[in-house]
Amino acid sequence: MMVGTLATRLMLKHLRLIAAIAEHGQLSIAAHALAMTQPAASRTLAEAESLVGVPLFARNPRGMTLTAAGESLARRARNILDELQGAAEEVDRLRLGRGGVVRIGAVTGAAVGYVAPAIRALRALVPDVELHVEVGTSEELMHGLLAMRHDMMLGRLPARLPPEPLSVRPARGEVARIVAHADHASAGPDPVALADLLADEWVIQGTGTPIRRAVDEAFLAHGPALPLRVINTASLLMVMALLRGPGIVTAVSQEVAQLLTEGRSGLVILNVAQPIHVAPYALITLRDRRLSPVATHCLEVLGRLVAQDPPG
Repeated sequence: MMVGTLATRLMLKHLRLIAAIAEHGQLSIAAHALAMTQPAASRTLAEAESLVGVPLFARNPRGMTLTAAGESLARRARNILDELQGAAEEVDRLRLGRGGVVRIGAVTGAAVGYVAPAIRALRALVPDVELHVEVGTSEELMHGLLAMRHDMMLGRLPARLPPEPLSVRPARGEVARIVAHADHASAGPDPVALADLLADEWVIQGTGTPIRRAVDEAFLAHGPALPLRVINTASLLMVMALLRGPGIVTAVSQEVAQLLTEGRSGLVILNVAQPIHVAPYALITLRDRRLSPVATHCLEVLGRLVAQDPPG
């Protein structure tokens, strides 16, 4: 029997019976477990062995034991049946909107301010949901959205991108805060001028990113100079590692600043006199893409959170 012919002619009833006999060791018990008569089970096993071309079980007074070929086929039969059972359960959860996969892309501030609370709310509605969250720049996230690696994203529309294929729900604008070590010379309640931080070493996202543009514009609005000592990184982990020194500062969204300074982190938000406003982001999906029920739930939860904070 050719392998291709076996793959096309061996049926689920054969696999179920082989797996059941392997589990129970007796044809009669396996037949009962599958709600089959013993003669029907005998015929089904004979068909399977005829298709394979070799015996699958050795018969003995105490029952049936697997041959080498039977062991190989029974192992794969169990895998196939387990996969089918898992697929059936997943489809049922998807049909009822109780499970499935959601992939979200978000810029850092939106991930903290919107996605984290959305996940908590979604878990209450859909406990079995599998969530994937990618944090990156708007450019990176938009590439992922257009390639359908994300179901939705919270970020900014990149320049020169045609808006026609997109559905866009504006969110509020971000406010950037300056975070430093608690031993920083400007830590405390007194207002700090941006000019007083020019000599510090800055850990901040690269040139051209929205938060970097906002910081540069804030400096230029109050003087001709920009910080000269800059470490460019989009990694929040790297930011946290570098902020251990008292002469280092970073600019992050308000949500991230609060997250970094909560508890006993040793970090503080400096009381900078000049506000630093960052361009607003949006909740973005592909207009013509049909989302799964659980992704639709997630989009609705995020939409409600976004609607609570109108652009400003």
